[in-house]
Amino acid sequence: MPVKIDKKYRIGDFSEIVGLNSPTLRYYEKEGLIRPHRNESGIRYYTEQDVHWVNFLLHLKSTGMSIDQLKRYVQLRAQGDSTINQRIELLEEVRRNFEVEYQKLQDGWTILNDKLDWYKGKQGGHIEDSESFSEYLKNLNHGYLEDR
Repeated sequence: MPVKIDKKYRIGDFSEIVGLNSPTLRYYEKEGLIRPHRNESGIRYYTEQDVHWVNFLLHLKSTGMSIDQLKRYVQLRAQGDSTINQRIELLEEVRRNFEVEYQKLQDGWTILNDKLDWYKGKQGGHIEDSESFSEYLKNLNHGYLEDR
């Protein structure tokens, strides 16, 4: 059975694949989030497994997870299954924070759409010129958003 040899990516190619520039990859390395391999000349290289790991980190980061929280997660993961409960606690904290931010985004999306509908309604004559946006929101039961 042939031995599978992982493709090796130099930092420039790897940065294009994962969508992070070289200084950011070096920063992630300095912070202990990634650990590139080194060839016999000491030059960094990365593998497909590293691509998957960085993509996972970027997914966590997209939830609002801070670099400190990412570092904590990476440290706990490196310690093995004995830290699963701590990782659950960390991820639940991130999820709670994410849910708050997600609700803010949903509120923003709602108000944006309501404002567009109000303008289009005024333009199309479906909404009276005298009807304010606040009144429009109250009629939609979106009055809770009017001060945002």
